[in-house]
Amino acid sequence: MADTTVKIDETTRDILRGLADAQGLTIKDYLGRLAEEKQQERALETATAIFRRVISEPGVMEAFDAKYGGLPPRAQDTGQAA
Repeated sequence: MADTTVKIDETTRDILRGLADAQGLTIKDYLGRLAEEKQQERALETATAIFRRVISEPGVMEAFDAKYGGLPPRAQDTGQAA
């Protein structure tokens, strides 16, 4: 993949350099990892929103419970997913 240049102010460059150095990375590698992490975060947020919308539809949770026996007792007690 070809490299490109992005213009940023010196303060931002210094912050990025410090963050990259702390992880033993070049700024280029640090930004690459950061971009991948943010892309995965966005995908997870999208999937979570879809999941919440689907389970809020009438009958969905009841159908899940009927087919799979419901959530484990601990998840039911805490109100959190297993």
